[in-house]
Amino acid sequence: MARFDPQYTETLPATADLVIIGGGIIGVATAYFAARAGLNPVVLEKQAMPGTLTTPKATGAFRAQFDNPDEMALVLEGIDFYANFANRTGMDGYDLGIHQQGYLWLARSDKSVARQRELVAEQRSWGLADVELLDGDEARRRFSYLSGDVLGARYREGDGWLDVRRLMMGYVRASQAPIVLRTEVTGIQVMGGRVSGIMTSRGNIATERVVIAAGPFSAEVGRLAGIDLPITCVRRQRLILPEAAGVPRDAPMTIDEETGAHWRPWLAGAHLMWTTPTEPATSPQEDVPTNLAFAYGLLDPASDHAVAHVSPFWRDVWLSNTSHWLLVAGQYSYTPDHRPLLGASPIDGLYLNCGYSGHGIMGSAGGSRLTVDVITGAVASAQNPFRPDRQFADRALDVL
Repeated sequence: MARFDPQYTETLPATADLVIIGGGIIGVATAYFAARAGLNPVVLEKQAMPGTLTTPKATGAFRAQFDNPDEMALVLEGIDFYANFANRTGMDGYDLGIHQQGYLWLARSDKSVARQRELVAEQRSWGLADVELLDGDEARRRFSYLSGDVLGARYREGDGWLDVRRLMMGYVRASQAPIVLRTEVTGIQVMGGRVSGIMTSRGNIATERVVIAAGPFSAEVGRLAGIDLPITCVRRQRLILPEAAGVPRDAPMTIDEETGAHWRPWLAGAHLMWTTPTEPATSPQEDVPTNLAFAYGLLDPASDHAVAHVSPFWRDVWLSNTSHWLLVAGQYSYTPDHRPLLGASPIDGLYLNCGYSGHGIMGSAGGSRLTVDVITGAVASAQNPFRPDRQFADRALDVL
């Protein structure tokens, strides 16, 4: 596998076929699909290694259970790609650590049961035939760790999670694109309404094609070219317990639909998450602080969004008080409709692959492939439901 060694460098090329700003998972996925399309991409990364800012903070989950057919199709494309990653990339034996143990959304009110029924009907009408509706008794029969408060559930076995770092490095290796490390972009040169080059802390690159894939910093990068991107950064935290007695190893991603609190197995413990509804928007940050109250809110059974409400064994984890845990935090890059910005910007030659609103890992394959297809002309703007100049419809915040 020597020919798949990462192509790290600190030498800036004088010219480039395509410059990708950002070496997180979206940037390196863009490089892979660009190389596959016959382009010669160069990735610019400010940090000392790719995928060290937002990417490692992700839980690596993927699901096809969306509330709209466009994102559902985008992620289904990715799930198929991840399941066949070694064959698609030619890296025989490369393992992404995939666990397709499902996503289980739990309803504890009649209102949520009705909403689940409506959503599953919509998903099936869009072609997602394998999503199941379960009543409370059937859900508890199949998943014995659920509480008596659960009135219903929706479940899809093909959903799951993977190892984020393995996926990120798989893109890096498979693309064979040069990744210029420790390089900060300081300017985007525009002449006559068209991109002409990139200015960096190491010098300039002449290019006519640039992709902004800088995660939470994408709006700041966009301003270097004189465009305002509708992206808002919001802190999202994750609680990690490497070991916790009672966590079923074969459990799916388990979500309380009432609160958005959710957990999934990891090692001998679990990852636990919650989308804080009152979290304020902040400027993009390289070091995002954590808050102990986040951990207590998920673990303390007295909390209104404790995971013990749907999975009572978490009460025992709390009372035993023997599990080591740690908190990590990153930022979601939200757009007004919580869908990514993919494709052409108002400046010729400047393209966007950002604003995934928390769905970057699961959307990295489909979104990057679509972005590259727009660059090469394989997909016209009118065929791109995620084009940046779309009308942003109102949409409820997705809890995951």
